[in-house]
Amino acid sequence: MILVRRAIYSKVPRPKKKTSKISQCSPDRQQRLLSHFAALNLLRSSKVELILVRHARPEHIETSDGSPADPPLAEIGRQQAAAVARWLSEEKIDYLYSSPMRRARQTAMPLEELCGLVANVREEISEFDRDSSAYVPMEVLKEINRPAWERFASGKMSESFHSLTVWFSGVVTALEEIVEQHGGQRVAVVCHGGVINAYLAHCLNFDSDAFMKFDVDYSSVTRVLASSRGHRSVRTVNETTHFRGSPHLSIRD
Repeated sequence: MILVRRAIYSKVPRPKKKTSKISQCSPDRQQRLLSHFAALNLLRSSKVELILVRHARPEHIETSDGSPADPPLAEIGRQQAAAVARWLSEEKIDYLYSSPMRRARQTAMPLEELCGLVANVREEISEFDRDSSAYVPMEVLKEINRPAWERFASGKMSESFHSLTVWFSGVVTALEEIVEQHGGQRVAVVCHGGVINAYLAHCLNFDSDAFMKFDVDYSSVTRVLASSRGHRSVRTVNETTHFRGSPHLSIRD
């Protein structure tokens, strides 16, 4: 598991202490005031924990008529989706989003059931290959077309994949809108390896034309803390704790 931490420091002058009048109030009044101020402080400094979940392992599909492949999950992918859902259901997920692509929607379904949520589908967090007539899992691509796999691994992607510049901008805009709408909440987003890498590139100021910097496994979890002041802190990348005890689920790429 890759861990990435980004700290942001700033020097803020300390305000002069003022004599509090709260102590002069009745105990009940003090409690109400303290609760009120605590809520205000939470709102002012609220952070969103964005949990980015890569979809589980899909089928290898190529269409003969040129229509989008949009594959469903393979059997092992359904097991992976169930595993990550059981793990995340132990946390308090406030809201759930999903890409409309079948592999993402099917990964989100166990989370919907266990967390009692209905995923909000966002078109903008579809993968860059959404119109492709073939979906080849990376571990298969590595075996059958090594040069193509190396291009993906190095981040040198072809512009034939849904105009990457437009796609990248759409991904970042959509995820920033989600952050804006959910101050102080924990939000899970079931999406794709490219989407996760695009947002990490945005948070860490990487070049958008070579953004595939991180390996994110099927059904892995990546966490970003986003403050209302615009600070973005990457907490973890590629968490796969839910695979412990089930090594057969840990398929790379």
